[in-house]
Amino acid sequence: MKTELYLVRHGETEWNKEGRFQGCTDIHLSDEGISQAHRLKDVFHNNFDYVYTSPLTRAVQTAEILCQNSNIVKPVLLEGVREINFGAWEGLTITQIREQYPVEYHAWRSDEELGTLVGGDLTLRNASNRAKDAILGLAEKHPGKRTVIVAHGGIIKAALIGIFDWKMTMYHRFFLGNTSITKISIGNSQVPILITLNDTSHLPEEYTPA
Repeated sequence: MKTELYLVRHGETEWNKEGRFQGCTDIHLSDEGISQAHRLKDVFHNNFDYVYTSPLTRAVQTAEILCQNSNIVKPVLLEGVREINFGAWEGLTITQIREQYPVEYHAWRSDEELGTLVGGDLTLRNASNRAKDAILGLAEKHPGKRTVIVAHGGIIKAALIGIFDWKMTMYHRFFLGNTSITKISIGNSQVPILITLNDTSHLPEEYTPA
């Protein structure tokens, strides 16, 4: 009996296009993001048992589109997969962060154990622990089921770091596109196995990750 978890990043927002850190700032989907969410829905064909979502609007909008015409009336809010709170960095681009917070930026990029942040969640480790607990908690709650969790690029990466016991610096070594699907399977051994990472094959060829 396999338990399948699908970690899905929300659709595109205007801040994604502008390269701004969103964090816990509540931003809506762009028109393109809504289109991406509909393409995502076509991939799943309502083939899931449960849908959970971060409480932030961009994730909820994506999850609600995913649930349309399915047996699920609306997705369940899951606080543990709310995006990382980046504190003072929210609304800034990576270039602005590097220029305005050079010492803190370097620590965030190089700290293998904690991944320190300026305010907010304080460390990537904190975010990683809460996301890991939330996601694996759903695996225990729904054994043998297909569960979709709509969240954010940052917190999904942090969750994977926790689930697979990677160093915090792995956060900076891979990317998750909008509406990307990352699949984890848990079999009888109860050991999580990473099946797919950042699957955006449902998006047009000209899609540019943001």
